[in-house]
Amino acid sequence: MSKLTTITDRALELASQAGTSLRHAVPSADRLLQTGAALGVARTGGKLAVNFVRRNPAVAVATGIGVGLLALVAYRKRKRDQANAPIEGKSRRVEARKVNGAGKTSTARKTGTPRKPRSTASHSAES
Repeated sequence: MSKLTTITDRALELASQAGTSLRHAVPSADRLLQTGAALGVARTGGKLAVNFVRRNPAVAVATGIGVGLLALVAYRKRKRDQANAPIEGKSRRVEARKVNGAGKTSTARKTGTPRKPRSTASHSAES
């Protein structure tokens, strides 16, 4: 074995030991590594998107308009569904009262003395 192979093997062994000790020392290291990988993917995707928009501005504008129209359609549908949806809330039943033949409720007057009739003359003629 040459010295280069020995040094490479030793470096890999040390890196493996460091990773193992880091994993035991910090239990959330796996999540941190996944987050870092996700950030790297997002950054690369952002760069690709910017380059694509620079090369194809018409496609980017058409895509933006399409997304806006889809959002508008979804908004209108949600509003329409809310308008046609049943109203949520508390309600109670109101029972109808029985009415006697005179058009008054049965609980109207129980005194027996009739009311004085109204006059048919208008108030403006008196003054």
